[in-house]
Amino acid sequence: MLTALLYGLGTAAPLVAGAAIGLRWQLPKAVLGALMAFGAGTMIAAVSAELFEPAFHQAGAVIAALALFAGAGVYVVANHLIENKLGPRALGWALMLGTVLDGVPENTALGVSLAGSGGLVLLVAVAVGNVPEAISGAALMRDQHGFERSRALWLWAITAVALVLVTVLGNALSDNLSPTHISIVQAFAGGATIAVLADSLMPEAYREGGWWIGMATAAGFLVAFVLGG
Repeated sequence: MLTALLYGLGTAAPLVAGAAIGLRWQLPKAVLGALMAFGAGTMIAAVSAELFEPAFHQAGAVIAALALFAGAGVYVVANHLIENKLGPRALGWALMLGTVLDGVPENTALGVSLAGSGGLVLLVAVAVGNVPEAISGAALMRDQHGFERSRALWLWAITAVALVLVTVLGNALSDNLSPTHISIVQAFAGGATIAVLADSLMPEAYREGGWWIGMATAAGFLVAFVLGG
């Protein structure tokens, strides 16, 4: 249980730190774009190697695919509802939503994986991806919606606490989850992450960072891939 708590804190602390940075400083657009692109690269590697691939091999193509599309569909629908309510400048909320929708299954999978003495690579990938996502999401909430810094930070802190609790709960329930159930959680997290990348993180990274931003994405992918190698 203590290990699960520490791993949960390992994913949550970067989230709060990133939100604090995004709310406190006005980062240059190129830096913010590079951070988002780097985080996107780590997420791409984590989805393929740590989430979908094991689900595909364990549960099979049909179950893994259904869970993948379910995760993507939940995010896309929820993000569409937010945009309809808040308008096209709702990206900050969308990134927070993405953090929740991909973070909950990811942290559940992280907690479950600790039963087999694993999870370190997924921990690092999630933590690295959380930082730019929180920086950009918090900054956009401040700039586009006029959020007070304290209120926005509290929202991100609550999100972080929820992810810690999910990690601990996943670890506590690991003995009662079948390998297929674990695979469904992993593939669902992968689908939500892909939708976040396509709808929010990567388009905004390109707009902020410019034509060279693909290099930062490649760098993030390489770091996460090496960690998983």
